[in-house]
Amino acid sequence: MSIAYDKRVTAARSDLAAVHLKGKIEAARFVEGRALQAARPVIDLRDGPSDDAGLDTQILFGESFTVYEEKNGWLWGQCALDSYVGYARADAFVEFAAPTHRVVARSTTLLSAPEVKKPSRGWLPLNAKLTITETQDRYARLSNGLYVFEGHVAPLSSHAPDWLAVAERLEGVPYLWGGKTATGIDCSGLVQTALEAGGISSPRDTDMMEKGLGVSLPLDAPLKRGDLVFWQRHVGAMLDGARLIHANAHFMQVTIEPLAKARARIESAEGLAVRTIKRL
Repeated sequence: MSIAYDKRVTAARSDLAAVHLKGKIEAARFVEGRALQAARPVIDLRDGPSDDAGLDTQILFGESFTVYEEKNGWLWGQCALDSYVGYARADAFVEFAAPTHRVVARSTTLLSAPEVKKPSRGWLPLNAKLTITETQDRYARLSNGLYVFEGHVAPLSSHAPDWLAVAERLEGVPYLWGGKTATGIDCSGLVQTALEAGGISSPRDTDMMEKGLGVSLPLDAPLKRGDLVFWQRHVGAMLDGARLIHANAHFMQVTIEPLAKARARIESAEGLAVRTIKRL
């Protein structure tokens, strides 16, 4: 007998499912997964095997992705970070190698050699995971032979002391549904990204956060830095007792504004009142 499950975070389809789900859900076939590693700065995870399919979230460089199917140039699998399931381009991954460091800057440049005037080979976002083999004259050499500025990375075990300060560094970043980087981010992506930088695990979507993070406060409770404010399909974080930071489609960017102003606008435009406040 199948149990009810959330398809966003359960590696199961009617024709195929992860072997650890056998006996819990119904599927025509069960398979073992294979862990691969993101080899591009940012990889889109989509809700179907097409570049036109909806963007659910993004996989960052160095993150692990468990693959259950490869077909027509697409992988179907599950993110290790938050268990999100979806489709990603097969040529964007390599065999997994355990990372040692993470990017702690808003983004960092990939260089072909340990010298600032050498050609760039792209960039890496905040929270990208790196396997560093050595450091040389202020630069860290990655396992793929490229270099990043040593001051932009830190060991995986180290975390930002104030995750809200990380969120504040993303003020002005354009809004992108499903985005998780300084080139585009959505409301839950902003919160998840900042929490991860601070060493706090978080689910990906707003409703998952509302259910799984922190403890509920009365809607009229005095607020403080770090409290999460939830509307239906939207979330923001308090910077103090009055100001909210959130990625939003009204301004199409990450914005800091008074919570009272945001509440009034959202209720007036969308008919949605704040429904939950959580304290971590």
